[in-house]
Amino acid sequence: MDRLEAMNVFVTIVERGSLSAAAEHLELSRTKVTRYLGELEGWMDTRLLHRTTRSLSLTNAGKETLEIARELLALEESLSGIRNQNRQQLKGQLRITASYSIVDSFLIDAISRFIDQWPEVSIDIISTDETVNLVASRIDLALRITNELTPNIVARQLGECRSVICVSPQYLQNKGTPLDAQDLAHHNCLSFSYFGRTTWTFDGPNGPESVPIKGSISANTPEVLLSATLKGNGISLQPFPMVETLLRDGQLIQLLPEWNPKTLGVHAIYGTRKQVTPLLRAFIDHLSSEMENSTSW
Repeated sequence: MDRLEAMNVFVTIVERGSLSAAAEHLELSRTKVTRYLGELEGWMDTRLLHRTTRSLSLTNAGKETLEIARELLALEESLSGIRNQNRQQLKGQLRITASYSIVDSFLIDAISRFIDQWPEVSIDIISTDETVNLVASRIDLALRITNELTPNIVARQLGECRSVICVSPQYLQNKGTPLDAQDLAHHNCLSFSYFGRTTWTFDGPNGPESVPIKGSISANTPEVLLSATLKGNGISLQPFPMVETLLRDGQLIQLLPEWNPKTLGVHAIYGTRKQVTPLLRAFIDHLSSEMENSTSW
């Protein structure tokens, strides 16, 4: 959760008098405003607003939080002014590592727009699905899609990556169509070597649901599984940004849209907070904004 943004949403709700008015002012969806408020209340472990269909009012905790939130937002605005002064002279090189899938589906376009704005910046990309030692490899930033971060690392969540159940028309013609999640146990499911190899977990119509799966192919990268899926070898879970065009073109079909695979966080990982240069900070902010405004992530 971006706590500063959640606090900004909370303050705007109070000042505008409703979630709908805050959503309109911030140019966010009502759903996203509700989510930010819920996440802030979850982090605070208390309700901040009394809400009815006709009105809202601050709880005692909400009154205290409102005062502190306004102070923090004012401080953040002051810091942004200093940062913006530094960003007028952004130049230099960044070394970035990321998986092949995120490089192709997100990073290249994001980098292009950043360099258009800051032409004296250059980016060195190291594409790998392996975990890299940032210090030993002189890496400034790693992008990783995971829910299992190593303890004590410095990371900022940029967004979320949702997956979809994919299959080719050829496979369905030969093997039939699963009608619910449990039917997947009777199909050839292509899995990741390190994630969901024997069990796929979904948020289904009736809540969480786990399905035992088996298949003829497993691999450590989504690209290999995607190639096998396109050839009609089986069913696989794929990051939506990676298959969006294939689904739209009909080369792949999304199965069981009512069953949502586990969502994974997209994280920017770097050495220490003391080592964050103005260039790196600006680039991370840019990636966060790009992902926030993308419909794919």
